[in-house]
This record gives sequence, C-alpha cells and structure tokens, in this order.
Amino acid sequence: MISCIIIDDEPLAIQLLSDYVNKTDGIELTKTFTNPIEALQFLGETPVDLVLLDIQMPELTGIQFMKIMNQKTHFILTTAYDQYALEGYEYDVIDYLLKPISVDRFLIAMNKAKDRILQTDTPPLTFQAPSQAKPYIFVKTEYKVKKINLSDILYFEGMGDYVNIQTLEGKILTLEKIKSFVQRLPEEEFIRIHKSYIISLEKIDFIERNRVIINEKYIPIGSTYQEAFWNQVNGQ
Repeated sequence: MISCIIIDDEPLAIQLLSDYVNKTDGIELTKTFTNPIEALQFLGETPVDLVLLDIQMPELTGIQFMKIMNQKTHFILTTAYDQYALEGYEYDVIDYLLKPISVDRFLIAMNKAKDRILQTDTPPLTFQAPSQAKPYIFVKTEYKVKKINLSDILYFEGMGDYVNIQTLEGKILTLEKIKSFVQRLPEEEFIRIHKSYIISLEKIDFIERNRVIINEKYIPIGSTYQEAFWNQVNGQ
C-alpha cells in the first residue's frame, strides 16, 4: 500500500483529489493539508510515499516546497497553470496534472507513481524529526519562509496571534501560536516555562527566584511549569 498526502490551498481541490485517491487501489490517503508549512512539519516526523502538491499557494509555492525538502522525494504536481511544468520536472516529479483533473488522467498519474515507487530500493519521503536530525526550523515571516538555526535562538515569546522569536541577530515575528513550536523543538535544548515563553536552556545567563534572565531579558517561570523546569535544570 502506497501512502499519500495532498497539499492544496483549495478545499474543493482537496475534496476531489481525496475522492480520487480513495477510489484507487493500492493508494492510501494519510492526511490532507491546506497549509504547506503544516505539511512540512508533518513530513518531518511521518514517512509517506507520495505527495500530491499544488504549485500556486500563498504561504509557500510547490516549487519552494520541493526546494526546502532538498532530497529525493516522490511528487505529483497539480496546478491550473502549465508554465511551471518544465521547472517541476527539474525535481524529477512523477507527473504534472493540469486542473481540472479528470479521473482517467489521474489514474494514469497513479500508475506512474506505483511503477516508480515500487521499483525504488530505498523508501522515499522518509524524514527524521527536527529534534533528531535538523539543527534548524523553517518559519513563515512576512512574505517568505526563513530558516532559523536553533543555536541562534534565545527564546520564543507569544504575543497573541504572533510569536516573537528572539535570536542573536534580532527578533523575527511569525503569525503562529506558541504551542505550535513545542513539538518542533528538541526537549533537551528548549523548554516552555510560561504560557507565553519557550526558552533555550543554553542561553540562560542566570536564574533569580522564579524567573530566568537571558540577554538582560527577565522571563517569568509560570507556576504550572516550575516543576518541569527545575527537573530539567537539575538533570532529572
């Protein structure tokens, strides 16, 4: 059984492709995404065999998505625009489907996917979690996706609908919730000490009563997080 995910910012397109996949023998739909950033996070922890990927998306284009993956994967591109076909094939995509996608054209692409994937010796699209292998995270800020090295991060500060990522070079604002970073960060390096703060343990200058000081910033330790924090500090 070939596992598959769908990434498309149009719910109707996802609905159509999901229906096609569910009716195709040998293909199992694992998950669908309207946000490619969330898909990147998912693929960082969960192996799948095939990605049906839209090209024109506001958060991240399909071409940018494939560049970020930066390794051998299995993609079928879906789009309403044919001008990206040549660039798509530079990434060795299995097929390029123009919307609206018919059933017969979809089945042709799936047969190509089966032939390609089942003849591959090493499992495609298998990624390790960021905490195990990747010393960085990708964050959407303004109109781009920025790579941030974990070693440069001082702390994360929740600010309503935004998070301020304070780094050695300055602050980076992203339209995310602070809880979205908890699972993306290595536990041995980062810890949540307040509902509004995740800190780098390495960057602590000193601890005073129920607060930590990082780069002259006083950060409170919330009562809910005190026990876990001290256990981490004391190596328990």
